[in-house]
Amino acid sequence: MNLSGILFFPITPFGADGELAEGVLAEHIGRGLAHRPGGVFVACGTGEFSALSEDEHRRAVTVAVETVAGAVPVLAGAGGPLGSALCQARGAREAGADGLLLMPPYLARGPHEGFVGYVRAIAEVLPVIIYMRGSVVLTPEQVVELAGVPGVIGLKDGLGDIDLIQRIVLAVRREHGDRFQFFNGLPTAELTMGAYRGLGVELYSSAAFAFAPDIATAYLDGAYRLLTEFYEPLVRLRSKVPGYAVSLVKAGVRLSGLEPGPVRPPLVNASPEHVAELEALIKHGRSLIS
Repeated sequence: MNLSGILFFPITPFGADGELAEGVLAEHIGRGLAHRPGGVFVACGTGEFSALSEDEHRRAVTVAVETVAGAVPVLAGAGGPLGSALCQARGAREAGADGLLLMPPYLARGPHEGFVGYVRAIAEVLPVIIYMRGSVVLTPEQVVELAGVPGVIGLKDGLGDIDLIQRIVLAVRREHGDRFQFFNGLPTAELTMGAYRGLGVELYSSAAFAFAPDIATAYLDGAYRLLTEFYEPLVRLRSKVPGYAVSLVKAGVRLSGLEPGPVRPPLVNASPEHVAELEALIKHGRSLIS
């Protein structure tokens, strides 16, 4: 699977009736495609994966696949209890997705061989990128083992432990070469990409791409002044309220002229004063690249 550049994680929009707004989702993804992302990851963390029903998940993936129309790979979120993850994976396969971003299983904890069994079962349905965060903290030896499981194609790092991810990259490259893909999955990943590039990790997910793809693309192309004048202030704003890594993105999409609806509990919508801060920050970011 050829992933490159910025990875686009769309939000999941909801209508006034609380239902999935498929037309808005199609428009949102279509706008993003115009700025050449390297892949579309639908119904993942930014897409409120944990708040979607299995039917909503399947419909969101279907919209993404139809909108992308083969231009770039489409991956869908899957995870949680094994039965739910398998239903999500099969629904994504039927919708035409190319792979899955595998979220951690929740609550139940077992030994590593149990996690390998969990991954193996889901990777039999579609290719899997493992998301290392929360309860999933892997050693280099464990990632080497998982990289050998058929269908496991990559690792998204959401921990930010530079020593650990460097040792993982070196161990996997030594055993499996370059076929296994790594990417920076920290919130507002642009802020840490200098460190990750030093480790040999070039791929990253961009929350900013979902609401300001022109700014995100300008940073990728070398507008590094954005680091101090856009991304660092964005991280400070994001850190004010738990869940703002999603809520602010949805607010940013609304500022772009699309109506994405509210976030679902347990998340809360961004406050008016924080939305005003975000609007001013986006305006300033665009002034830097104009």
